[in-house]
Amino acid sequence: MRDGFQSAQRVAAWPEAAWAVAHWLGDRERSDALLEGLSPSLVGVERARCQHLVYGVIRHHGRLESALRPLVAHPPRPIVQGVLRVAGFELIEALGNASEDVEGTVAKIVHHAVERTKGLASAAEARLVNAVVRRLGEALAAQTVPPKLASAEVLAAYYSHPAWLVRRWLAQFGGEATRALLEWNQQPGAAHVRWRVATPPPEFLTPTPWPGFYDLAPGHWAEIEGLLRDGQLYLQDPATRLAVAALAPQAGETVLDLCAAPGGKSLQIADAMGTGRLVAVDLPGERQPRLRENLGRVRGVTAIAVAAELGRNVQGRLAGAGLPERFAAVLLDAPCSNTGVMRQRVDVKWRLQEGDFVRHSKQQYGMLRAAAECVAPGGRIVYSTCSIDPEENELVVEAFLKKEGADFTLESKTLSRPWETGHDGAGVFCLRRK
Repeated sequence: MRDGFQSAQRVAAWPEAAWAVAHWLGDRERSDALLEGLSPSLVGVERARCQHLVYGVIRHHGRLESALRPLVAHPPRPIVQGVLRVAGFELIEALGNASEDVEGTVAKIVHHAVERTKGLASAAEARLVNAVVRRLGEALAAQTVPPKLASAEVLAAYYSHPAWLVRRWLAQFGGEATRALLEWNQQPGAAHVRWRVATPPPEFLTPTPWPGFYDLAPGHWAEIEGLLRDGQLYLQDPATRLAVAALAPQAGETVLDLCAAPGGKSLQIADAMGTGRLVAVDLPGERQPRLRENLGRVRGVTAIAVAAELGRNVQGRLAGAGLPERFAAVLLDAPCSNTGVMRQRVDVKWRLQEGDFVRHSKQQYGMLRAAAECVAPGGRIVYSTCSIDPEENELVVEAFLKKEGADFTLESKTLSRPWETGHDGAGVFCLRRK
């Protein structure tokens, strides 16, 4: 399957997307790794179109599965399953666009899927696709937006989320907020950049409500690549500014960034400091090269990358490298469930398990206690996640203060709920050592 997926003979977006979806259905590979496996010959607009189709299928996976299940008695070959789902996502897009000639667009989608199947599979399978996609269009058109008091199961089926997760959010946030969150997650994520230099940004970058962050219009990737190489901008969601703002790094300080890879927040910290020393720590392995590459774009601040595991004598590793064991400011951007960034990481909801929240919170509590050892007297530590779940945010900090309250106080907290803020979700807590 892998060899076929990477064949250089398929370089058009649509068939490549069908193969990628077939591969994802088979082993649920992470979406970012899946896209890295696309043919290197797929570039520019075609590559962007392929990503749009693949992400769209994964985003709407639940709704497509429930609509396809009654229409196909026996699962066809993987590539035909990929074709049916890519066509299904195109149908969802067409049905959601009131300005289109929906009937004509649906007919074009059916015809295109049939013609592609002739090249990807066989004539017999093309006839199957013809029949199924026509009926799939009718089934999707018959679906209506769930009523205001719809059950978790109904909301989960229509908005393509696991029912257990929808029940959890209904209990935490209530019906109105949960529906807003589900609708938010089902929209393609916006591309944002952070402008890092004093010179004015190019006109194709549109200002946002968040200073320094800009919307990236499509069609300018060649220019963006050059600006990235020159260190003038960084691809980054505006939610990332919250942790750095809470940390408030000052010129001349020595700052520690734990769990730093790939280094986006490290760059923000260095840009905010102007001068000083930044130590960025992350696990040894494949994340280190990207972290070191990004630290190479730091200006004015001495930036040092350290490969170490938090909690495994990280202070000893720092001391062994001639670095301080205590810092005025420490950032711990902890691994989490990613529930605040599901618009960007479209496959997260299908990989999450109910027990993950307990597992994450125990790990985060241990990491926070270990990171706090690196804070100098009077210094501060920012604990942040890209989760919207209290179990990974408020409850972790409450448990820490219950144990360490004699030494630390909670100075500030910020919660970003994406349906309210208009950018990714996050939890940010600044703790001060007494």
